[in-house]
Amino acid sequence: MNRLPAGVMREAIIDVDAIEDNVRHLRRLTESELIAVVKADGYGHGAVRAAVAALAGGASRLGVADIAEALTLRRAGIDAPIMAWLHAPGTSFVEAASVNIEIGVSSFEQLLQAAEASTAGRAVAVHLKLDTGLSRNGIAPDEYRVVFAEAARLQRLGRLNVVGLFSHLSNASPDEDRAQLARFHEGVAAAALVGVNPHLLHIAATAAAIDLPEARLGCVRVGVGIYGLSPFDDRSSADLGLRPAMTLRAAVAATRRVSAGAGVSYGFDYRTAADTTLALVPLGYADGVPRQASGAGPVTIGGKRFTVAGRIAMDQFIVDVGDDPVAVGDEVTLFGDPTLGAPAADDWARAASTINYDIVTRIGPRVARKQVST
Repeated sequence: MNRLPAGVMREAIIDVDAIEDNVRHLRRLTESELIAVVKADGYGHGAVRAAVAALAGGASRLGVADIAEALTLRRAGIDAPIMAWLHAPGTSFVEAASVNIEIGVSSFEQLLQAAEASTAGRAVAVHLKLDTGLSRNGIAPDEYRVVFAEAARLQRLGRLNVVGLFSHLSNASPDEDRAQLARFHEGVAAAALVGVNPHLLHIAATAAAIDLPEARLGCVRVGVGIYGLSPFDDRSSADLGLRPAMTLRAAVAATRRVSAGAGVSYGFDYRTAADTTLALVPLGYADGVPRQASGAGPVTIGGKRFTVAGRIAMDQFIVDVGDDPVAVGDEVTLFGDPTLGAPAADDWARAASTINYDIVTRIGPRVARKQVST
C-alpha cells in the first residue's frame, strides 16, 4: 500500500515534464506557433512552473486573462512575450507596457487607454480582439471600421504596435466554428484595408487546434491541452496523445469500523449495507473537491477503486472500503493519469456534472503543489 510522506495530509503532484511533452506534441501536431495559456494560476497547476515548462516544450508566447497574472510572470523572471486580454473598466496599462506586456484590446476605449501607456520611443504592443459571435468581450463588427482606423493612426504615430488579431470559438459545432472563422477573416480583411496587418492571427484554442486545421492560422492559443486534459467528450487525453499533469491525492486521516446501517456524513444520505470500514479523506469542497460529486466521486486506494460515501464536507469526505485492509496514512488518489490506474479528472467532472477544466482549476491553496519530473 502506498503511503504519503510523514506530515503530508493532501497534495497535488504537478508533473512539469508532462506539460513540456504536451506542448511539444501539440506543436508538432499543429505545425503552428503556440501561445501557452497559463491563466488562473496555470489552470491550478501553478502559473510560473507551467509557463517555464511550456516554453521549454516549444511555446513561443504566453497568454493570461489579466494584467496582474502577467506581472506575476514577469516578476518571476519570465521574459517571453505575454498577452493579457481581460481588463477592469479604467485599467491603466502603464505598468504592463513598461515590462512589455502585450494588451488584448476589446473596445475603442481600451485602444485609447493602451495608447496612453506609450512613452517616447516605445509603442505599446496590442492584440485586437474581434467578437465573431461568442457575444463576450471583443470589438463588435459594427465597430471594426472606427477601431481599425484609429489603431492604424496610432500605429503610424508610433504609440501602438498591433501585433495580433484574435477571437475565440464557441465549440458549439464544426459548422458554427467555421462560420465564426469566416467572420474572423472578414475582420482581418477590414483591418488590412486601413493598413493594420499584424503578423499574428489566432482564434483556435485546444479543441480547434486539434480538430479544425483551417483555424490554426499559423498560431494557436492552447490552454487545457497543455495540462494533458481533453476538451472533447468522446476522446480521452490518451486518445489525443496527451498526459495529465496533475495528480490529486491525500493520506487517509482515520479509519473506523462500523456496523450495518451506520449513517455516514451529513444528512445520512449514505448508510452502510453491511459491517464495514470507513476511511476518512482530508479533502473537501474548501479544497476544490466538488460537493456536487457527493456519493459519486471516484478514488483509488491501494490500486482499488472506491466511490465517495455520502456528502463531501468542507474539509473531508468518507470512503466505504468494506473489508479491505486500509490504514491511516495510506494514499488516496482522487485523479491523475488514468493510464497509470488513477481516476481521471474527467471522471470527477462527470460525477459533478461539470467539465475537467473546472476540476483542476478549483483546487484550492490548502493543497500543497509538489513539482516533479518524470
